[in-house]
Amino acid sequence: MQWAISLAVVVAAIVTVRPLATSGRGLLVAALLVVSSAALMARHLPEARFPPRVALVWLTTGVVASAALIGVGRTGSTYLFAYFLVGHIGYRLPLKQALPLAVLTSLLCGGVLYFRLGPGHEALHWTLGLTVGAPVVAGILSRSRQRAMEAVLSSAASAERAARAEARTAVLTERGRIARDVHDVLAHSLAGINMQLELVDALIDTGDLEKVREANGKAHSLVKESLKQAQWTVHALREDALPLLGSLSAMVESSGHRDGLTVTGTVREPPVQVTQHLLRVAQEALTNAARHAPGGDAGVELTFDAASTTLRIRNGPATRAVTAGAGSGMGLIGMRERVALLGGTMTAGPVTEGPDQGGWQVEAVIPG
Repeated sequence: MQWAISLAVVVAAIVTVRPLATSGRGLLVAALLVVSSAALMARHLPEARFPPRVALVWLTTGVVASAALIGVGRTGSTYLFAYFLVGHIGYRLPLKQALPLAVLTSLLCGGVLYFRLGPGHEALHWTLGLTVGAPVVAGILSRSRQRAMEAVLSSAASAERAARAEARTAVLTERGRIARDVHDVLAHSLAGINMQLELVDALIDTGDLEKVREANGKAHSLVKESLKQAQWTVHALREDALPLLGSLSAMVESSGHRDGLTVTGTVREPPVQVTQHLLRVAQEALTNAARHAPGGDAGVELTFDAASTTLRIRNGPATRAVTAGAGSGMGLIGMRERVALLGGTMTAGPVTEGPDQGGWQVEAVIPG
């Protein structure tokens, strides 16, 4: 539309402006018409093509040429160039440059008509020339709307990028959580089952059926425990609320340590997320105790304070031979990640004194 309007102004000027010739005043009119037309059409070129100083020079040249065209042309719509160029001045140039240039254009065009510098302008009042600067206001308003629209679009794009980054972070966090749950359920359980099945293979060659049945029974027990842990994982992934004390008591009992849970302080039900992570920490610690300290005593202490909830899992030294085998190395890392997600702290290390000396202790403190 803008291109069509500019082209219409140029065509109207070519058809109506007189005199046009190859010499004398006609040549001057033709030259000023070309300069004014070029300045008018150049406003449609990308702004990046013209630095601010070049734009100022080009538009100043255009308005001076259009004012001169009013003075030397005898007839025609010469003043249209000045109107459209001044409107673009308001859009293209900063306010401190646009307003003075618009005033200069009004004075030039008004002066041409007032002093009757050109032929054939008796019918045009000099105040018409002063109105040439008025379109600068429309240009300034158009530029303000354009800048506001660009700011809105930029803000929307930034918000979209932030939303995508947040969504990606949430996805990565959820993947990390699922990875920890899968590790808790599969890594230790499958390792224990594999260990028992390897023992069965070794015992078959010895012909000791009693020990074969014992190892096979342990493998079945591990399978049942794995199914129970898988159920806990499904509950966690579905955000189902599990009672902390009941689940923790069942977990300690299933690990073979009856009456191994001690609770102190005023009992309260923590938030779902806290419950899930504390159960996973306890599960990981009890599994490590059974794996690295077989036969040793293990106990779980849950302490409710006014400002925190503390979970402590302590086991004594092994009383049976420890089967050699390398862990995945992700157990302690997973526990620390879980506690960190809750804003708490976790410590893990050997027990150096007391009846459990030589064993291992894991302690998680969750604020709130």
